[in-house]
Formats: sequence, C-alpha cells, structure tokens
Amino acid sequence: MADPAVEGRRLSRSFGRLALLGILLVVAGLVGLVYTGVATLTSMLIFGWLLLVGGLVGLLHAIESRGSNYFWLAVVVAALNIAAGVVVIRHPHGTAEALTMFAALLFLTGGVFRLVGSVVVRGPQFGWTLLQGAFGLLLGLLVLFDWPHSSLYVLGLFFSLALLFDGLGLIAIGVGGRRIVSLVSDASDASGQGVAPGRRHPAPDPDRHLHRYTEPDGPTPGQRPDTSTGEDQDQSKS
Repeated sequence: MADPAVEGRRLSRSFGRLALLGILLVVAGLVGLVYTGVATLTSMLIFGWLLLVGGLVGLLHAIESRGSNYFWLAVVVAALNIAAGVVVIRHPHGTAEALTMFAALLFLTGGVFRLVGSVVVRGPQFGWTLLQGAFGLLLGLLVLFDWPHSSLYVLGLFFSLALLFDGLGLIAIGVGGRRIVSLVSDASDASGQGVAPGRRHPAPDPDRHLHRYTEPDGPTPGQRPDTSTGEDQDQSKS
C-alpha cells in the first residue's frame, strides 16, 4: 500500500504541472490575440501537420490489418488525409481563405436556422435562441463581407480564444486540485496524530469528568484544618 503522504505529493506535483501548462496556453492565447495573422498561419500549419501525421498513422494501421473487410476504406481515408495535409502545409493562406468562407457559411446557416426555429417553435428558451440566431447571422455576414481579408485574422482569433479559455480551465483545475490535495493531506495528518480535522491541539481527555468528583486528600476550600490533639478531644467530651 502506497504512503498517503507520497501519493499526496505526487498528485500535488501533477496538478502543479497542469497549472503550468495552463499558464503557457494562456500566454500563447494572449500573444495570438495580439498577432492574429501569425496565429492564423500557425493554426493552419498545425492543422496540416496533424492531417499528415494522422494519415500516415492510418496508412500504417491499414497495412497491418490488410486482408480485413475495411482495408481499402482505411487506405482511401489515410490517402485523403495525407493529401489534405500536404496541400494545407504548402498553401496555408489559400487554406485559411477556404476555411474562413466555410466558417462564414456555417455561421449564416446556423443563425438562420436558429432564428426560424425560435419563431416557429416559440419554446421556453425563445429569447435566448433568438439572440443566438441573430448573433450567428451577424457574425457570418461580417466575416463574409470582409472576405478574403477576414481570413487573415478570423481563424487566428478563434484559435487564440480557444487557447486562452483552455489555459484558464487548466489553471483552475490545477490550483483547485492542489488545494484539495492539501486539505486531504492535512486532515489525514491530523487524524493520524489524534487531532480532529481543523484543530491544532490534541483531543480532550474523555475521562476528564471523573477527576472532577475525586475526593481531595487535604481540607476542602474554606475549611480550617483540625489541629487539636487526642487529649483535647477527650477533655471536650468529659
């Protein structure tokens, strides 16, 4: 059985590394918000390399499972991923323009469907759905009207915001996890030393009430000590 103290320190270090990763993501997100063009180009290159590496891994997996029913399907999917990855890496700006147009159309269609659905259904979330539809429609129109210039900053903006919020989430998880581990470790140490959780002094003696009724050896408070001898007592009796 592992030592709880050792496990607590290991978990605390793990949560600390998680918080450090969150800080790095937050810094990267803030830098990307300042340099959206660089963030767009970086996101396209990362996307291309992910497609390329994923296609190569899929192709190796298809070769290992040759003779199965889905062999040719796996080969075709891997080849498409490899081809898409090569195109994205060689032409990041053109890919950014195409993806920005695709994102604008998604915003437009999503906003229109939400607007029409909220007006037709009129459910309990009518106002919220109507607001979401109007926001998506407005965002799609703004991106589409400024295209292709919007391709220089839209994807980078989204990529930077994703890094920023993911980093904040990791920081919250890391700091909260370290705090919980610290509280659990303090509680276990206190219980092991006979101290109640949240207290820093030993538990009271359960037999302390017995000492309250113990007869004292000497005279009680307020009583004069008996200093008379045996002869004085005999004379008083006679």
